[in-house]
Amino acid sequence: MSAGVHGGRAKCLQRLIRLEMPVPLTVALSFDAVRDIAKGRMPDMAAILAPFGYAPLLSVRPSSLDPDWGGPGAILNIGMSDARHEDLTQTAGERAATSLYLRFVQTYAVQVARLDPEPFDLPPEPTREALKAMLQAYEAETDEPFPQDPATQLAEVLRSMARAWDGTTARLLRQAKGAPADAGLGLVVQAMALGVGRGESGSGVIQFVDAKTGEPCIAGRYLGQSQGREALRDKRDAIPLTRAEGSPSLEELAPFALRELLAHGQMGRERLREEMQIEFTLENGRLRILDAVRVPRSPRAAVRIAVALAEDGVIPREEAVLRVEPGSLSSLLHRQVDPEAPRDRIVAGIAASPGAASGRIVLTAADAQAFAARGEPCILVRRETTPEDIRGMHAASAVLTVRGGITSHAAVIGRGLGLPCVVGASGLEIDRRRRTVTAPGGRVLHEGDIITVDGTSGEVLAGEARTLDAAIDGAFRTLLDWADEFRDIGVRANADTPQDAAIARGFAAEGIGLCRTEHMFFEGERIGMMREMIFAEAPGARRAVLDRLLPMQRADFAALFRIMAGKPVCIRLFDPPLHEFLPSDREALRDLAEGLSLPLSDVEQRVEALREYNPMLGLRGVRLGITVPEIYEMQARAIFEAAVEAGRDGDPVVPEVMIPLVSARREVEIVKARVDALASAVRAETGVEFAYRLGVMVETPRAALRAEEIAQHAAFLSFGTNDLTQMTYGLSRDDAGRFLGTYVEQGVYEEDPFHTLDLDGVGELLRMGAERGRLGRPDVTLSICGEHAGTRRAIEFCRLQKFHYVSCSPYRVPIARLSAAQLALEKPQLIED
Repeated sequence: MSAGVHGGRAKCLQRLIRLEMPVPLTVALSFDAVRDIAKGRMPDMAAILAPFGYAPLLSVRPSSLDPDWGGPGAILNIGMSDARHEDLTQTAGERAATSLYLRFVQTYAVQVARLDPEPFDLPPEPTREALKAMLQAYEAETDEPFPQDPATQLAEVLRSMARAWDGTTARLLRQAKGAPADAGLGLVVQAMALGVGRGESGSGVIQFVDAKTGEPCIAGRYLGQSQGREALRDKRDAIPLTRAEGSPSLEELAPFALRELLAHGQMGRERLREEMQIEFTLENGRLRILDAVRVPRSPRAAVRIAVALAEDGVIPREEAVLRVEPGSLSSLLHRQVDPEAPRDRIVAGIAASPGAASGRIVLTAADAQAFAARGEPCILVRRETTPEDIRGMHAASAVLTVRGGITSHAAVIGRGLGLPCVVGASGLEIDRRRRTVTAPGGRVLHEGDIITVDGTSGEVLAGEARTLDAAIDGAFRTLLDWADEFRDIGVRANADTPQDAAIARGFAAEGIGLCRTEHMFFEGERIGMMREMIFAEAPGARRAVLDRLLPMQRADFAALFRIMAGKPVCIRLFDPPLHEFLPSDREALRDLAEGLSLPLSDVEQRVEALREYNPMLGLRGVRLGITVPEIYEMQARAIFEAAVEAGRDGDPVVPEVMIPLVSARREVEIVKARVDALASAVRAETGVEFAYRLGVMVETPRAALRAEEIAQHAAFLSFGTNDLTQMTYGLSRDDAGRFLGTYVEQGVYEEDPFHTLDLDGVGELLRMGAERGRLGRPDVTLSICGEHAGTRRAIEFCRLQKFHYVSCSPYRVPIARLSAAQLALEKPQLIED
């Protein structure tokens, strides 16, 4: 028997029978047989019923390939009739027999005959009068008596369940859960274990681990005189399985049954190689096992269970690594809203950075810093964030923006900081003057009101929602250590500050693949110096200001080098346009004029002169490094002096210097000559020899096309897929969120290209860039460092193209490590070939 032919439940029951567990007699119908039933071609009912003998009582349960795909509900007590009711009255008692008959009539009427459920509500007491009334109600609704023939009953049950699976609603629900459109359903016909009788009878469910934590324990419930999973539904009368204070237990009522269940559970764990949840029945003290399914589990429990099974030798480490969904690790790294907590949703946006946090609404970065100084949690709510908001983002517990997409400024920085973030909440309106936020439907929130940002779901909730702590424990680290044994591509982190680097190191990143140095200039007094430098008229004046920034930048880099302890650190030279460092509102411009001792009109004129129609395609990156060389010179000196300083008292440092936004070979030649000269100067001044590597960030289509000649002057090419996607599509990543949803819905794009790497268009440029780069320099190091880098799709592509590493935000490093290991185990030929 195969799960692909008869379904997972049928296959599992076959295994339980082979393990000699007390499973009732079972007949399995295949996917093809059920498809025939749905089309009106019924099987030989006599042949199905023959193994069960005279006057059987049966159940029918669904058996799909994946239990998560759902299916029609189980139907019990098939075969109950007037005659069978009288027989059971003699053996099990009138109350039990009448209760079974009532339940079956109700189920048959509602689920099989599709009648209005109201006339078939179960009565408070199972009396003959109530049974007679229900049978009369059935006849009144259908104009025919309730069927008494087991073959007729079973045929109608099978037909009903087959057609329910084939219905449009069921098909859409399955597909939403990832099932193929033609997914099949098997049906399992099983002899009833009644769970009612004169002796100890009932039903229950048992499992041997905690579904939330994965810790070993005996969990479940038992309910006397019951069937199916009633013990889980009846929380008032069901009792625990093991002894508990103030409550009876199965252990006291039927200790022999609990001992049997424990033995079967251990055998199932060892032979089925999984933690199982067992559905069981006691009938006059006799144990029957009706079903066993994989224990439902939280992501935390999934990790612990997989590791425990491997450590106990039940499964190999490779299988443990393959059993955990990489994306589920995200919920372990951050605090999450308790899934069982009530939710008062204000608005929904794009889930840009996972985790959850509560705090009071603030509307400016300065207010966020003030709240942090008082030790009060706050949520920074902005129309959209800019680099000037970074200090406020550091201070806030979470960020919420009205505009933006998955790669907007708030999203990228939020993921880097591990800060819960929701962007693109376009239903919000911010009134800075009244200091209010208006939600859809007119709900008004005031500055200081408490909200919760759920960056995992994209929801914003009113008040302080109940949350669950992060769960980075020994099992989590063990699983990732095993993953590192199998993966064949490097994983680095994008880290802009020492704090980011420390997080990345804690997650075992193999180095820093992207350090965006511009974020360092927004800290403390540095923003003022940057503005002073921007307003300087001559190179000498600019150098004088940058000389004051040099020691601060050197200290930043030295801290990164020390934290990474000899691991590679790739530092991207200054990238953004200068206008991002300048204020935009009049009050801030007045403060700037006062600080610079300049007339307000001069400041406004300078700001206007720096304004660009499309700054992301203007004077930034290497273009700024060539036209205002003093910035790159200061940074290169700071990098080399920091390498010398960190190398004196720690591991040798080989810094990697990356030039951004390159589109021509000559740009690299000019910057390389200047950086080489500064390296020589620092060697001469310090008397310390050191090496460094210079490379290029490939984020323009032209750089990918001209990679052969560019690579001749670069030790590495790191593909920045954020900007490369933006330029390839001609899309603004900050504005595209307003219409990309419609594009995906209508099939213009398969998925949001800023969320999922476009293998056809952007991927083609990556392939060309890699191939041409190797032609220009066979030993060139290749990587990607955009937001896509931590995704399975991108990692699979990079393995196929033989890239050396991927670099993603620190909190995506564990996900990337596990994804890379799974790909190496599933598709080793990609590297071997």
